[in-house]
Amino acid sequence: MSQVQPLLTPVKLGDYELKNRVVMAPMTRDRADNAELAPTHLHVEYYAQRAGAGLIVTEGSQVSRQGVGYVNTPGIHSPAQVAGWKKVTEAVHARGGRIFLQLWHVGAVSHPDFHGGALPVSASAFDPKAKMYVPAGVQKDTVPARALSTDEVKQVVQDFAQGARNAIAAGFDGVEIHGANGYLIQQFLRDSSNQRTDLYGGGIPNRARFLFEVVEAVVQAVGAGKTGLRLSPTNTYNNPADSDSQALYDYVIAKLNDHGLAYLHLRDAAGPVSGNNQVEDVTGHYRRIYRGTLITNTGYDRDKGNQAIASGRADLVAYGVPFISNPDLVERFARGAELAKADPATFYSPGPKGYTDYAPLAAAAVA
Repeated sequence: MSQVQPLLTPVKLGDYELKNRVVMAPMTRDRADNAELAPTHLHVEYYAQRAGAGLIVTEGSQVSRQGVGYVNTPGIHSPAQVAGWKKVTEAVHARGGRIFLQLWHVGAVSHPDFHGGALPVSASAFDPKAKMYVPAGVQKDTVPARALSTDEVKQVVQDFAQGARNAIAAGFDGVEIHGANGYLIQQFLRDSSNQRTDLYGGGIPNRARFLFEVVEAVVQAVGAGKTGLRLSPTNTYNNPADSDSQALYDYVIAKLNDHGLAYLHLRDAAGPVSGNNQVEDVTGHYRRIYRGTLITNTGYDRDKGNQAIASGRADLVAYGVPFISNPDLVERFARGAELAKADPATFYSPGPKGYTDYAPLAAAAVA
């Protein structure tokens, strides 16, 4: 494509000027296969290969041991983890990239086998009714979580703040708070999983209190220009919809305007939505409400991404699976080249296969 594509134009995001508007979306890949759950040399190679993105957002990284719910996922709460991530950020920066770390706590989406037999924690005694792979390598059913006490909620807020400080110490350009996909923050937001009677339960402002305490603590720790937030208003994976989804997310996203974040990252609906007053066009609806920098995600290809930027639907577009099999995705977009297909069988398997062994674009492979 000879004409400049909107996706490939610079954009200001928080404290930074990005070289393009293509974002590598956060994707769990299960490669931290060591006792410390720390990034390895494979993570260094994987993220460095994809430094052509305007912004990389890493896979979710636990802010505490309590936040673990999947095998071999890296954290950001120990010296070994910080040291491992520092090698990643140095490699990405050496190739001219920008990288944010996603701060993660899975809450109820876990199993006692990850916690020495102790129950996972959540807003309430919530069971996501899912099957989890546990450290022994077998699948087990989730169980009802233990409700965090009011004081424990305050500690988790501080865990997010410390995770953000650790990320900056590891050389990250900023952090993305994971408030999506049915994990702990979303478990507090929705009345399907939050039946608390203290200041974190009841009406929408109370259920949103935990999210905003996390946002405020992280902003205080690292600055608003280095803080993003991901939400998935229509997602029901791990967590049923709120009784009034639009009212909940209208409140939350309008209130985010007061915080001056680097960005809001929204997942569009993956398919048709119904019931519970859910918004069908997530990005379109919330573009009218949110006044800051907006990243959209879910189901975009190159042409749809360019249209989203050109129309003002969003400021940046995040791509997930295309970045797995196309480490040079931005170059392929620029050349109008065909994309390589990803192999789902290797998304979560150990080692380099399906992780760092996808070939970059050959000069002749241009559409």
